[in-house]
Amino acid sequence: MGNCLCKDTPEEHEVYNGQNHAEAENTVLSEFNIGTSASSSVTTVHFNFPNSAYIDKLVLETLGVIGSLVHNEQEPPPAMLTLHIIADKEDGWIQVINSMVNVIPMHNPLGPSVITLVLDDGPLPSKESVQRLSQMFQLYQKLGNVQTTATQQCNICVVLGCVAEKLAGPRSIAILSDATLDYLVSNLREDIDPYVVLYSLIALEKFAQTSENKITIKKRLMVEEPNPLLELEKWATETHYVRRQVGFCAQWSLDNLFLMEGRKYSHDSIDMTGINVMLNTNDVSEYLKISPNGLEARCDAYSFESVRCTFQVNSGTWYYETLLITAGVMQIGWATKDSTFLNHEGYGIGDDKFSLAYDGCRRRIWYNGRCTKYHEKTCWKAGDVLGCLLDLNKCEIIFSINGVPLKPCVQVFKTVKSGFFAAASFMSFQQCLFNFGNVPFKYPPADREYKKFNDYATLKPEDKVVLPRHIYLDQLRKLSVREDSCTLCFDQRASVRLVPCNHRGFCQMCAVQLVECPMCRATIEEVAVDNT
Repeated sequence: MGNCLCKDTPEEHEVYNGQNHAEAENTVLSEFNIGTSASSSVTTVHFNFPNSAYIDKLVLETLGVIGSLVHNEQEPPPAMLTLHIIADKEDGWIQVINSMVNVIPMHNPLGPSVITLVLDDGPLPSKESVQRLSQMFQLYQKLGNVQTTATQQCNICVVLGCVAEKLAGPRSIAILSDATLDYLVSNLREDIDPYVVLYSLIALEKFAQTSENKITIKKRLMVEEPNPLLELEKWATETHYVRRQVGFCAQWSLDNLFLMEGRKYSHDSIDMTGINVMLNTNDVSEYLKISPNGLEARCDAYSFESVRCTFQVNSGTWYYETLLITAGVMQIGWATKDSTFLNHEGYGIGDDKFSLAYDGCRRRIWYNGRCTKYHEKTCWKAGDVLGCLLDLNKCEIIFSINGVPLKPCVQVFKTVKSGFFAAASFMSFQQCLFNFGNVPFKYPPADREYKKFNDYATLKPEDKVVLPRHIYLDQLRKLSVREDSCTLCFDQRASVRLVPCNHRGFCQMCAVQLVECPMCRATIEEVAVDNT
């Protein structure tokens, strides 16, 4: 279930200094507070967003209980409902954002997702609220000696990106002022905290969903010498996991959004030698980002994005590994072709009877939308390796974290016993790297023999290409469809008639899979050859 978030571990909390909180709990402040502190002869000005102890408390309560939500049908926690009520007023919406910017810890793996959840599920802000937000975030840029913490800057960028995505269009253009654009671009430097760089880049991606903003951002990046994205994409293979995320996003942006004349697309320069299995770009939900080598995936959308690999297994024992680049909600495991991706509803791998997955953030095994919790296990973290073993001889699936196995899972075998693919679903801002056997496993199973996907699969050269989305869509537009094509698959010729309704336009292959006519919902009694 992808519309649920986990709570952070205690050691990841940052201490929040509440000295500037409002004295009255239910007060909403609309003024900006600038505090000063003197040390020796040096005076440092610290920027404090308007804040309220009561709203701060609600934000932290929401962050603390969000991990208890494991079903999409569950009611939001009372604290979140109260935040939505407060945000229904213009001053309240601004105040909720202020509090989230101030109190959500940067190193909480799902802090940014909570910001997205609160804003996306809340009321749509007015034009006036958006303008006030833009002015508020620009204030400190005009004061040369004003300082914000890296946590505040990171959260500002998350908020900007979320609002840009929620309000794609004229209001998004209004928020992307020269000052806001300069701020985001100026953060794309190596000497800036990697978290701030990451969410500044993601915010630019969100703004670029509006075409006018996309042109503006591209022109602004071209003014920089060199283009900062060219430097940042070099981080894509780093072992520092936040910098690696930056590199992934920079490379994806250069391929998909902010194209540069003279720069080769990544898929034209990547070496695919030895890679026989990858994530299937034709079997993926719409907003998942996939790396040029097809082995790394990331989600930055407010939806639960899913993907299957290119290789199916029907018998024997198989194993693959996943390196966690982030530590948030991901459901990773096994799925058949019958498992459906409902990204906007929050359903992914493990949420139907044709798939099973492990989520190490919430410490749960998922099958058919229900979960089993592993209280004794700690939450996974960036750098951990999830092992996924499928034994079709014993009909069991065993997950392991850094070589330490969990107890076997057998639930999915009540429904299916073959036709499995490696598969995964990702909540917002999550990323991982798959190893299907093209390089040695870090924690291979020691208690049984197993097979590696890469040793048995093959891919045609054209199937190894991960095309940028705009090129892929352009190719789709150029496809010609025959007039007599099946209206379901558009691949085979329409050759049958459904009895008794007599509707036509379907091929034999599609028709045999139908129980009811797609056009009138009449029960199909016979599939007759259509000679007309």
